[in-house]
Amino acid sequence: MIAHLAGHLAGHLAGHLVGMELTDTAIISIALKTMLVAFKLSAPILATSLVIGFTISLFQSMTQIQEFTLAFVPKVIGVGIALLVCGNWMLHTMVTFTQQLFESIPSLLS
Repeated sequence: MIAHLAGHLAGHLAGHLVGMELTDTAIISIALKTMLVAFKLSAPILATSLVIGFTISLFQSMTQIQEFTLAFVPKVIGVGIALLVCGNWMLHTMVTFTQQLFESIPSLLS
């Protein structure tokens, strides 16, 4: 549900690229939209890593176990699961944004 809404929002943001002229405002707008899409794509991975890292750090501080692999292995597994769950949405978001950006090139150059 969330991935569908975020994908729809990214497509909606990219839809505003069509029909623009190449001005400094258009360049800034494209850069902003690109950064927003990049943030949306990285958010599930970063959030997963943050939650797992915080949980493991809390466990390590309570038990006073200071082992690097205890934090590393769960993060790798969690990020892998997050990629499996969100990968389809991430790919759809990237493809939609890129297609709409490429479709806007002729109007930007005219």
